[in-house]
Amino acid sequence: MAARVIDENPQLAHQHVMSAARRAGRIGVVRESLAITAYATGDFALALRELRTYRRISGSNDQLPLMVDSERGVGRPDRALELGRSVDRSTLSPSVQVGLAIAMSGARLDLGETDAALVELEIPQLNPNTAFSYSPELFAAYAEVLSELGREDEADEWLQRASRADAAIGASGDDDETVEIEEMEEDDDAALAAEAADAGDEDDEDDRVAAGEAARAVAEAGLNAVAAPITDADDADDIVNEAADTAETDVEIGNEAETDAAASVSITDADDETEPNAASPKA
Repeated sequence: MAARVIDENPQLAHQHVMSAARRAGRIGVVRESLAITAYATGDFALALRELRTYRRISGSNDQLPLMVDSERGVGRPDRALELGRSVDRSTLSPSVQVGLAIAMSGARLDLGETDAALVELEIPQLNPNTAFSYSPELFAAYAEVLSELGREDEADEWLQRASRADAAIGASGDDDETVEIEEMEEDDDAALAAEAADAGDEDDEDDRVAAGEAARAVAEAGLNAVAAPITDADDADDIVNEAADTAETDVEIGNEAETDAAASVSITDADDETEPNAASPKA
């Protein structure tokens, strides 16, 4: 349910996941989902705590970009950079490497290090001739930093590449497929669109299958990421902090459960003394 509504109503999605966490708080995917919805609602402190718990339970670094961005969200760009550097990037999947590069670039911008922000994005995946599902976002982030540096012509070129990559991926219907992007003159754009439409009509059955796979991918977004091995970079202080964070979150979830239970009790005796509801968890 949360995966279906997170884009349209993140608050509602967060409520659904909080309910799941009260029943299955020791399951990694539940803590991951709680972190994602907390991030979507702007509760970066809760997102960071839950992401630490998820990483400890699952042994996965696949949500490292979100952890780095959550550190930015709580106003710690230096800590964000330190966290991003603590993991060997070669152990991460290409999509996670891209997400991490974008988050690290954002932390550099937070610190006013615009040149360094551009360097963070200059990774092997920044290839204007091919496109994956992560390419449009990477190209757009690169364009944004170029614009910050006053290189508007180059920024416009990369924005156009982001748009073409997005269109090519949409036409292919397969996020895992490598799409070759051809540089064309603007006058040929209409012809390209017509060719893409004709190609899409050739095999309706394949289109339906591709659409079904894309729909399933969207439904599972943020909830079923591929695990990557975790390095031993966390220091003793981080381990202690993560344990404390987990305990704090468990208390918050328990308090909300008590609140729900108290609300469901009917008062049958007018002389009985009414107990106050438990406090809601911190935002």
